[in-house]
Amino acid sequence: MKQTDVLIIGSGLAALTTALHLADHLRVTVVTKKTLQDSASAWAQGGIATVLADNDSMEAHVQDTLIAGAGLCHEDAVREVVKNSRAAVEWLFRLGVPFTPDPSSDTGFHLTREGGHSARRILHAADATGRAVQHTLCESLRRHKNIQLLEHHIALDLITGAKLGLDVTRCFGCYVLDTRNDVVETYVANHTVLATGGAGKVYLYTTNPDVATGDGVAMAWRAGCSVANMEFVQFHPTCLYHPHAKSFLISEAVRGEGGILKLPDGSTFMAKYDARAELAPRDIVARAIDSEMKKRGLDCVYLDISHQDATFITSHFPNIYQRCLSFGIDITREPIPIVPAAHYTCGGVVIDLQGKTELEGLYAVGEVSHSGLHGANRLASNSLLECLVFGRAAAKAIQASEVSPLPVIPEWDDSRVRDSEEKVMLAHNWDELRRLMWDYVGIVRSNQRLASAAKRIALLSEEVETYYRNFRVSNDLIELRNLVATAQLIVHSAQLRQESRGLHTSLDYPATLPDALDTILRGWNNP
Repeated sequence: MKQTDVLIIGSGLAALTTALHLADHLRVTVVTKKTLQDSASAWAQGGIATVLADNDSMEAHVQDTLIAGAGLCHEDAVREVVKNSRAAVEWLFRLGVPFTPDPSSDTGFHLTREGGHSARRILHAADATGRAVQHTLCESLRRHKNIQLLEHHIALDLITGAKLGLDVTRCFGCYVLDTRNDVVETYVANHTVLATGGAGKVYLYTTNPDVATGDGVAMAWRAGCSVANMEFVQFHPTCLYHPHAKSFLISEAVRGEGGILKLPDGSTFMAKYDARAELAPRDIVARAIDSEMKKRGLDCVYLDISHQDATFITSHFPNIYQRCLSFGIDITREPIPIVPAAHYTCGGVVIDLQGKTELEGLYAVGEVSHSGLHGANRLASNSLLECLVFGRAAAKAIQASEVSPLPVIPEWDDSRVRDSEEKVMLAHNWDELRRLMWDYVGIVRSNQRLASAAKRIALLSEEVETYYRNFRVSNDLIELRNLVATAQLIVHSAQLRQESRGLHTSLDYPATLPDALDTILRGWNNP
């Protein structure tokens, strides 16, 4: 049994922010299933939404967020995040994150505009903001003597009072698999923080890295925590369409700087879907692209910014330019072939404004959580901001909380399982799950497709749980088990919402109901 003050599961911006705000006061252990830089945060291109310019206001940022969220945002969460946004980015300034400067601006930084924003307020580091922020924070974390980093370790399941047979609703840490030697280790902590990111890999096409397998949501739900609004999966409108391009996102900032969506014949189409055209929120743009592709039988549409000056394009989007060029696409001269792809999970583990879940001692921050900030559709560049604000809030709450004695925790028992010689089942079920989610639970849904998905996923769940009970755990088994659980939560939530709102579009319920209500699924307690 290994003990720490705070156990943080994940290594994206939410995890690193929480760890760095705690490490001067407590012993922190960070668990990440690959390396420290493997996270969706590192892939973020656009930037961080915050009010810096004189011609912008916090109230405008609040209203833009509420409008994008289609009535489901929790206004207290929105105002809390926007209020603390300036302090959050100033912390990054002090750490030395190299944001793109603009000497002619009253802020000193270049600010861009993205869909759904009424002003230029996106602070960025060229077109690789996440990578720049992650690199800076990773360097700080590696230097801190109070932070223990466990790379190549995947969280298996939370240790709870119910699991131990105790009459307390509390989390005491987590069982963790060291994937280098396939040994399960026991980590006990006064405070456990889920910062595991989203679940994009539940879909066949996604902009997310391979680590985005819904681990935190699945573990928290099995531990008894409520999850909310899992039906709202954001599909990014513009993912590079090329047979050799894996999950490469074309930043929303390309449209913010004048990029135009076009059909293969060069004609435009966004104006007939929304007056804001290319600057409409992501859900509207993604549905418009999906509609045009289905109606015309297209494999993709095109995003064209070649009418802008070539120097402007290569200086503002150097990484996108180079990546597209590596596939033979010169974006200064020709349009970019794009398709929508699963991008962000707006729902998650229910938390309060301090990042606390319903389980004492357990916190959730970032994409894994449901804070109420995003509602039915996340406003562009609010995700990194949420990580910063809630990471800091959770750290403050942890420091202020009382420490309770920890019980003796039993080691992981694998004496009744054996090694598997049937690993083909994992690969097959992984592929089947992602394909049926893409086909049946995508951008536009129907009752029939959701019912078919629910039946097939129930069979997959039964197979996976049987496999889990009989064979030794592995990284692939843990991820598949979590993906299946997350898929069930998404489908069940979608079936419960009998309307179309934000990211959830139903052919059977095209109208939006007058009352905006969250979809809450109570946790499954698994002792």
